[in-house]
Amino acid sequence: MVTWVDALSRARKNISTSISRVFDRAETLDEETFEELEEALLSVDISVDLVQTLIQKLDESYSGLKVSKREMLRNILLQSFRQPEVFTWSISKKPLTILIVGINGAGKTTTCAKLAHLAIQAALKPLLAATDTFRAAGAYQLKLWSDQIGCDIVAGTMGADAAAVAYDALNATISRNLDALIVDTAGRIHTKEPLMKELDKIQRSLKKRIEHAPNEIWITLDASIGKNAITQAKAFHQIVPLTGVIITKLDGTSKAGFICSIAKELNIPIRFVGLGESLDDLVPFEPDTFVDALLERSP
Repeated sequence: MVTWVDALSRARKNISTSISRVFDRAETLDEETFEELEEALLSVDISVDLVQTLIQKLDESYSGLKVSKREMLRNILLQSFRQPEVFTWSISKKPLTILIVGINGAGKTTTCAKLAHLAIQAALKPLLAATDTFRAAGAYQLKLWSDQIGCDIVAGTMGADAAAVAYDALNATISRNLDALIVDTAGRIHTKEPLMKELDKIQRSLKKRIEHAPNEIWITLDASIGKNAITQAKAFHQIVPLTGVIITKLDGTSKAGFICSIAKELNIPIRFVGLGESLDDLVPFEPDTFVDALLERSP
């Protein structure tokens, strides 16, 4: 199982050290230092709005206090995240139904397989639903994963109605007395309204079968796209009520500061982060450890 400590040894080199340099060099927080810090925060892909808020809070809070500037910024950054809501695989309303959404190439299918793997490790019996019926290979990748992890799968044929496939998958989950359904959806460009509205149709289809479904709607966001991830998340959130975010490819070239902006602006929890390609490389998000890495502080 990949831990945050393991991952940070790989990911740290991709996170800018400019913030650390500002703190190490500056003895006081004067106007020039604030400008340098603002530039440094923007360089790690934190949004302009949040950077301005951070600078203002730091300016107001730091005056006259004999505390570490880095520690104060750390605490302010942590305020971007909601009080930790650790996701557990305990089921209050069976079956647990998770709908995974996102654009093309964001890692949805692999993430679905990793989630099913985590469910199996938690002694649950999950089912995967492949509702990407736009591509001939849409369900093929998920079928390969399902064989590897030993998980049931329901897949639609090319051109089938995605909402109907999701409904059939939920029926199968119930009839087989399984514990969880993880629904993989087709990748869609967030600016294409008809495709986005299909997600709402899938959600409504699931609710027709069970009122509480889906229990969770999580978006996968590719860490390498930086601030654009904020725009994507907002667009999807307008169509379906997102209950969580999964950041994929955090082991790549991302500076990752946009994660703070998404948590702050959408007020939804970051559930998991993907730190590699193996099944065990999807781990729960830890705000403290992430912010420490952003500020280049040893875990």
